[in-house]
Amino acid sequence: MSNANEVTVVIVPFPAQSHLNQLLHFSLLLSTRSGLAVHFACSASHNRQAKLRLQGWPLSSLSSIHFHDLPLPPIPSPPPNPHSPTTFPTHLQPLFDATDLIRSPLSSLLLSLSTSSRRLVVVHDHLMSFAGLEAAAILNAESYKFYSPSAAFLCEAEQLRMQGTDLDELFSLEFRLFTERRRKHEFKSSGLIINTCREVERNFLEILATKEAYSGVPVFAVGPLNPAPRHNKTNITRNECLEWLDGHPPCSVVYVSFGTTSTISEEQVEQLAYGLLRSGHLFLWVLRDADRADIFTAESSSRLLPAGFEKAVEGVGKVVRGWVPQLDVLAHRATGGFVSHCGWNSCMEAMSCGVPVMAWPMHSDQPTNAMLLAEGLKVGLVVRGWDRRREVVAAERVEEVVRMVMEGEEGRWMREKARKISKAVRAAGEDGGSSKEALDVLVAHWRR
Repeated sequence: MSNANEVTVVIVPFPAQSHLNQLLHFSLLLSTRSGLAVHFACSASHNRQAKLRLQGWPLSSLSSIHFHDLPLPPIPSPPPNPHSPTTFPTHLQPLFDATDLIRSPLSSLLLSLSTSSRRLVVVHDHLMSFAGLEAAAILNAESYKFYSPSAAFLCEAEQLRMQGTDLDELFSLEFRLFTERRRKHEFKSSGLIINTCREVERNFLEILATKEAYSGVPVFAVGPLNPAPRHNKTNITRNECLEWLDGHPPCSVVYVSFGTTSTISEEQVEQLAYGLLRSGHLFLWVLRDADRADIFTAESSSRLLPAGFEKAVEGVGKVVRGWVPQLDVLAHRATGGFVSHCGWNSCMEAMSCGVPVMAWPMHSDQPTNAMLLAEGLKVGLVVRGWDRRREVVAAERVEEVVRMVMEGEEGRWMREKARKISKAVRAAGEDGGSSKEALDVLVAHWRR
């Protein structure tokens, strides 16, 4: 830190898993570039969460990043409510509100780092806009906003705001008010960084460039940030899910996971269970509650399945009640389809691995992402349209969609399309690829 010519990059994530995951990948990617000192600043429990759920990188790579535990007092960590009228994770709102308390210690950290750096670069999650304001007060600092959802959703959200249309139903009222407060703290950043690539969202990135809100702001599409998956890696700690997948043929298993912020009702659990059983296909089902504010208070689920279900599916299905290394599961040769909520992390990982998606959006950007995969890229099917979001998906529909994706000519065509997308997405991050070029331009600008 004594090198006055050093460029210091401070990453400021929002403390929710999908946001932490993307920015940790980005931090690790930056740490491989010479001349950059990379710092990751979040609360102690969320730094620990990010490290614990590291995927695709060796644990030793974490030593290349300087982690800073910003103090955060104890906050309520209620469990998710599976009977809530909305699937948005309202139980996490106390955590979201508490991030205001990170501002002061973050300011002190940035000031300290700026004195021993030629240039201080602050990359903050779009929901941590005050970090940009703090950077603006430092002479040798500049800030960049990192947008964690898709470019498609960013275009849609901007259009709705221009029309004066509320984002009702996608988010809770409390979260919408929270984001409005954060928007008031926004400072025009030096650039916008998105975990996407032109091969997937070229049209939306071009539309974004025409939006008044991003006039004169360079956009860097640098995704996918997750490492290029390698099927059946042997140099990683083998999770029990991977051991189970090892025993099954290629493209034979349906992977079911609704991410870390979605919880489905008991009635829906039952219908999903019967639908998977009736499909006759192998399945790996992650049945867990949404994360709490502190995941270490409850890392697994006690959700009940229909009586006798787990015994009935022995040898056919596996139910897991904790977190799993999803990137490795999707990269496994046995995984042939993915029932997903369509969070952007999951979408990018599925596309990287060439796995078709059975889209089941719950909230936020997920309905937009589901349509992008199903109608735009043709690498998936929508299980339940957003217009029917309040309905319980019947077992018959689950069975129908699983069979469509896993069997027959339509399923084979979709799988081939997913493989082509996978090759294009991976190539984007390699030499000569659009995302690699965008990152090269960004880093070169920082080193100027």
